[in-house]
Amino acid sequence: MNARPLSRARLRARLVSERAFHTLQKFLHIEAVSGMALLAAALVALVWANSPAAQSYHDLWHAPLSFGIGPFVVSKSLHFWINDALMTVFFLVVGMEIRREIHEGALADPRSAMLPIAAALGGVAVPALIYLALNGAPVQRDGWAIPTATDIAFAVGILALLGKSVPINLRIFLLALAIIDDIVAILIIALFYSGGLDYAGLGIAAAGIVLVLALQVAGIGSAFAYVVPGAILWVGLLKAGAHPTLAGVMLGMMTPVLGFSGRERSLSIAEGAVDAIRRAASSSPVSAERIFAAAQRLRIAQRELVAPVTRVQMTLHPWVAYIVMPLFALANAGVSLDGLDLGRADAQHVLAGVLLALVVGKPVGVVLATWLMVRFGGGSLPAGVSWTGVLLAGLLAGIGFTMSIFIGTLAFADPVLLGAAKLGVLLASATAAAAGLAWGTAMLRRAPAGVPARRPGAS
Repeated sequence: MNARPLSRARLRARLVSERAFHTLQKFLHIEAVSGMALLAAALVALVWANSPAAQSYHDLWHAPLSFGIGPFVVSKSLHFWINDALMTVFFLVVGMEIRREIHEGALADPRSAMLPIAAALGGVAVPALIYLALNGAPVQRDGWAIPTATDIAFAVGILALLGKSVPINLRIFLLALAIIDDIVAILIIALFYSGGLDYAGLGIAAAGIVLVLALQVAGIGSAFAYVVPGAILWVGLLKAGAHPTLAGVMLGMMTPVLGFSGRERSLSIAEGAVDAIRRAASSSPVSAERIFAAAQRLRIAQRELVAPVTRVQMTLHPWVAYIVMPLFALANAGVSLDGLDLGRADAQHVLAGVLLALVVGKPVGVVLATWLMVRFGGGSLPAGVSWTGVLLAGLLAGIGFTMSIFIGTLAFADPVLLGAAKLGVLLASATAAAAGLAWGTAMLRRAPAGVPARRPGAS
């Protein structure tokens, strides 16, 4: 007699759990939330590195972590595995985002892409010049690229905090600007922050690329099949003297933008698999083997309905946003003020150079380059985007954070200069975020009523 109420209770519990899981999935893909997670990790690192337990902070990241089988063991610090291995996954997602934008996004149309390309280049050149103007000594000059980067997660996350009244074209402009900025940053890392190249390592990396291409030609769509070739590429770049995280960018740019089977064929396979499951489930006796085989075909068809570049990026996004990037911030944002010697003139210049370059140089470079493009007929402002919106994009582009700190760790071996650079990045990113929020709020209040903030029909 209790079977029916129990069945209903179970059904109700399942519906509640499914809704909760769906809500959690949507929540994890909100850019503003991932930006807040990154900020929280940075604050924890700052407090920890300046607390009575500061020594435990430094001891943790320098603790050795070993991987291997038998005599083949690799032992590196936890800091290495985060910055050089785990951040490869971050760069993989960046590479796939660039690939998607080139295929079907803001960078697909060369003429439409010219404006954000010019804005990004202006936002790279002016900060670099400002930094170099304040840092002429050879050792200090190595940090010139630190203020050229933009943190996509933070910049777009802060824009999302301004609400749905922000014009969709302004968001696209900022996203394209930040992506191009990342491309430039990746090229800078490859050209200026990699050591002398070892050709044996390049051979290993080439073998990894060949394996990836061979799997793609064979139509292998499972992402797990590419882990070993990706690892070979990573090891090859590390041995070659290039920064191994570039392996992530290369894999991301090589990820197919179309499914291997084609959408129509995948739909046909999915329909056939559903019919097979229905027939097997209604047969007497029920054939579990036939149901399992049809379910496998259905899973493969479901996977092939979404392009690999989209599917893998969406799968990795929560892991990158809530594990990889917060771990990177926790391991790198802990600037100890006790160990930071701001009495040194070179440290003062590095701090001031990074701070001014990001807070002032970024918006000036973005606005100036955009104005020059429009003035001389190289493009026009997107519909719904005003010059106040371009300035907002420039202010938010001054949030360097993840990429800037990452480049800083490559630029400086001197802990005092590295600490000054990190502090400059943190102060500049906080200032740029606050300035962007203030300017964006004022801009939206002045915006005329009735101007559509989003595309018609956008959800």
